[in-house]
Amino acid sequence: MRQFLVFSLCLFTMTICAQTVKEMEPILGYFVDKSPEGEIAFIKQREKCETVWRKVRSQRDFENLSTEDKKIYTNCSDDKDDYWDVLGVGCSWYCGGGLDTASASSDLKPFKGIKYAAKYSHDLNYKTAWIEGVAGYGIGEYLLYSFPPENPRITKVIIVNGYVKSEKVWRENSRVKKLKMYIDDKAFAILNLADTRQEQIFSFDPIGNGDRKNWEKLKSKPGWTMKLEIMDVYPGEKYDETAITEIYFDGIDVH
Repeated sequence: MRQFLVFSLCLFTMTICAQTVKEMEPILGYFVDKSPEGEIAFIKQREKCETVWRKVRSQRDFENLSTEDKKIYTNCSDDKDDYWDVLGVGCSWYCGGGLDTASASSDLKPFKGIKYAAKYSHDLNYKTAWIEGVAGYGIGEYLLYSFPPENPRITKVIIVNGYVKSEKVWRENSRVKKLKMYIDDKAFAILNLADTRQEQIFSFDPIGNGDRKNWEKLKSKPGWTMKLEIMDVYPGEKYDETAITEIYFDGIDVH
C-alpha cells in the first residue's frame, strides 16, 4: 500500500510539472530568401556601389554624377557587409550580449569541406547550419548554449528553421517541428515551429541574472545554460537529417 501511495504521488507530481511547461507559437518575421545566385548579384551590386561612393564627397559631387550613377547611388545600402549576415551593420543586443560556448549532442560529419557543428547554429550567418548527426530524424538530439553570469538578459529567441542557404536545400533537409527548451536543465517551454523559411520569434520574460547593480558580485555567480531538444520534425524531401540554420537572441541590459 505504501509503495502504491509513493508511486501515485510521484505520478501526480510528474503530471503537474509536465503541465507547467508552456507551449508557445512563434511570431513570424523576416523571410530568408537566400541563394548562391543572390550572393553573386549582391557582390556585383556592392562593387558598383563602392565605385559610386568613392565619387561622392559632397552634394555637388552627387549632382555631377551621371544618371546611371545616381540611380545606383540611390539604390545602394550599407547596412550589410556580407550577403549572408543575420544582423548587418550597427549596434544590437550583441554589442553587450552573446554566449560562452555552443555544443550539441551530435553533429553531421563534414561533407565536401562543409561543416555542420553546433557553433554554426549561432554564428549570425544564414549560409551555415547545425545538422544533427544520428540515424533517423534526430529526435532527442539537442543544442546546448552556455552563458556567462553577467550576460545581458534574453527576452527573445529567434529561430531560422531548416537549412536556408537555398530553397532546394531547405526542402531536401528535415526541419524542426517542436523544440523543448530547458534553462539549467529544467524544462522551460515547448516551442512549436512553423515549416517556413521565415524567422520565428519567441518572446519571454527576461531570462538571466536580474540583479545587476554589483558587477563584481554578478560575475562571481555561476553561469547558466539553455538547451534546445528536438521533439518532432518536418521530414525533408531527400534527407532525414534535421537542420537549424540559426538561433539568436535579443534582450535588455545593453543600452
